[in-house]
Amino acid sequence: MSVRTNDRPPFRSRSRIIALALCAIALSVFVGANAHLIAVAFSSQPDCVPHLKSPQEGTAQFRAAMSSC
Repeated sequence: MSVRTNDRPPFRSRSRIIALALCAIALSVFVGANAHLIAVAFSSQPDCVPHLKSPQEGTAQFRAAMSSC
């Protein structure tokens, strides 16, 4: 057995390993959620919805900025 010269805990203490594991889990959940959001954003295509095609005076309805329908 080796004699310790200072009172610091060992580098691989149980609390440090648990803290690093929790940080790794939180980081992987964050990265996974963002990857899922990006994948859904690129794979989804909204359907055409009814909207005004030309501006009308006196109405407060919105038109599509650039209609693809």
